[in-house]
Amino acid sequence: MTIAETTSSLLPTRHGTFRLHGLRFANGEEHFALSLGEFEGAVPVLSRIHSECLTGEALGSLRCDCGPQLEQALAAIAAEGRGVVVYLRQEGRGIGLFNKVRAYRLQDQGADTVEANVRLGFAADARDYSPAVEILEWLGIDRVRLMTNNPRKIRALVEAGFKAVERVEIATPPQPASQAYLATKRTRMGHLPARPKLRALK
Repeated sequence: MTIAETTSSLLPTRHGTFRLHGLRFANGEEHFALSLGEFEGAVPVLSRIHSECLTGEALGSLRCDCGPQLEQALAAIAAEGRGVVVYLRQEGRGIGLFNKVRAYRLQDQGADTVEANVRLGFAADARDYSPAVEILEWLGIDRVRLMTNNPRKIRALVEAGFKAVERVEIATPPQPASQAYLATKRTRMGHLPARPKLRALK
């Protein structure tokens, strides 16, 4: 994929005023980034690669931890005064909103989040992180401190040749409705446990 068009503006938020970047790719996909501060120099940039979750972010769903993770990332970047959230428009781990609701229905009937996607004919996780790689490179970033528990995101940056990739573990309080979902991410999708420390992955 290739970035075909960009536009930027200021975006005041409750965490501070970020710069909002809209990016349209040659295949028609649209993603965006929220940045704060300057990125010149060799200091790794506090970063979050975040996939869209309308149910968790706009509707306050307690099935997942997506909304709290996004808020935590924005707050951490604001506190540091420098960083970026790359926001990828790939709802439902890449299956879209309509199919995500269908997956929720299967979960209501006892399937876990992986089984639900597979029973609908999709991969357990169909997300593509190559747009995030291009967006970070477009911003002039090749060293990151990545707020994530997902090793696939780390691997995508390492394989793209980023000069430094450090993991900043991100932890949000579990809810009764999200405990099974979080356990499935750890046991079936390989997500790393959240502990309050910084860990460098080479």
